[in-house]
Amino acid sequence: MIITKKKPPEELLAMLEGVKKVAIVGCGSCATSCQTGGEKEIAEMKRFLEENGMEVVATVLPAECCHKLLVKKDTKILRTCGAEAIVGMACGDGVQTVADNIPLPVYPANNTLFLGQVERVGIFTEYCRMCGDCVLGQTGGICPVTRCAKGLTNGPCGGQKNGKCEVDPNNDCAWVLIAKRLAEIGQERRLFESRPDKGHAITAHPGHLNLREGTK
Repeated sequence: MIITKKKPPEELLAMLEGVKKVAIVGCGSCATSCQTGGEKEIAEMKRFLEENGMEVVATVLPAECCHKLLVKKDTKILRTCGAEAIVGMACGDGVQTVADNIPLPVYPANNTLFLGQVERVGIFTEYCRMCGDCVLGQTGGICPVTRCAKGLTNGPCGGQKNGKCEVDPNNDCAWVLIAKRLAEIGQERRLFESRPDKGHAITAHPGHLNLREGTK
């Protein structure tokens, strides 16, 4: 799940300076789960914008704001509603998908944080940085790129203390967790394997995947 957090209201108002008529686009998937772009949040945003002198002329809630065809269909109304700008209450991908379909300024209401695991309702933990070269098979299913503050593919560093990270003592050292997991599954030998450092050349941006042609 893509995890988002609401921008400070003053930051959003600064982006909307001079705008009188606005439309709101939420997201029925990740942003709804994060409580940053569902029905409730759209209603709250509508009240907030109206209290600050703007007229909300339309609201839409695509099931998935990152799905181009769904967004194209659900946002048709925005072309003729008289809006001068759109407030996007999805992740960065969703905001860009809306912008691709509507010839209006689209302003993000959220900051996009990370790809995370849902621990419980309203509680999320970053688990994947989408690096394009997964090493989970060598590290017991625990990602060192994400869960190590230094992103070390070989560790631990010399700074861990009592199993805690020196960068943030509230976090467990990823490599201590990896060592314990490998011991549990009988793969301690993997601790002594050398893994190459991550390089930015592994994943070229912007990425593209075409399942029809089987090529990236």
